[in-house]
Amino acid sequence: MDFAFLDPGASDLVREPRREPSSDNRLAPKAVVGRVSLYLRQLEAFQRQGKTTVSSSLLGEALAINNAQVRKDLAFFGQFGYPGIGYRIEELIAALRHILGIDRDWPLAIVGLGNLGRALLKYRGFRSRGFHIAALFDNDPAKIGEDHDGLTVEPIEAMPRVVAARHVSLAILSVPAEAAQRVADQMVACGILGILNFAPVPLSVPPAVNVVAVDLSVQLEHLAYKVQNTQGGISFAGSTLRSHHDSLE
Repeated sequence: MDFAFLDPGASDLVREPRREPSSDNRLAPKAVVGRVSLYLRQLEAFQRQGKTTVSSSLLGEALAINNAQVRKDLAFFGQFGYPGIGYRIEELIAALRHILGIDRDWPLAIVGLGNLGRALLKYRGFRSRGFHIAALFDNDPAKIGEDHDGLTVEPIEAMPRVVAARHVSLAILSVPAEAAQRVADQMVACGILGILNFAPVPLSVPPAVNVVAVDLSVQLEHLAYKVQNTQGGISFAGSTLRSHHDSLE
């Protein structure tokens, strides 16, 4: 199962570790962090192919991103290129993993073991990006006590004890919409600092807690919009808008 839509750089703001520290303390926008994740994956692909260096042009071409944008994004975090060489792939991979915070181990909790929660539990890509599932929670008596690869599904009431004992700071929330805010409040009270929210509702959390929303229906709406536009126009109220550039101004 492919969960490529889970973007390890999807947080809104990320502090910038620099190869050459600067005097400012800027935060990287979400779009930049998202592209950095793409650069990292492509660099790892190049490394598997035996490449040792890469230019911004080649990296950008592989991802359909302008090479000037590649250089600008990387320059946000420091100077990584070498004149006449480009980027040393192994070195840049290490730098980008550090920037994204995945050069360390992140214990992760899944809260809500419905169909989606179980599918995410089976996803093997987390481990390779520095995330390991350390705790499982649900409020369904039929699921509490289940064993999944050595992890026992705990009741949500046990969250404070389990989160503290296993040093969990990130969690995936995959509960029904009507329970999402209540459960999120419990997660925050336990010390969870980052929530990947699959519930189709916005969450209210303190400023120190980061939330990334993954609403699959919204993503499908975006996809439908793009496909509809590439098919020659938008059908709207009995008429067709032929040019989205002209008609959506």
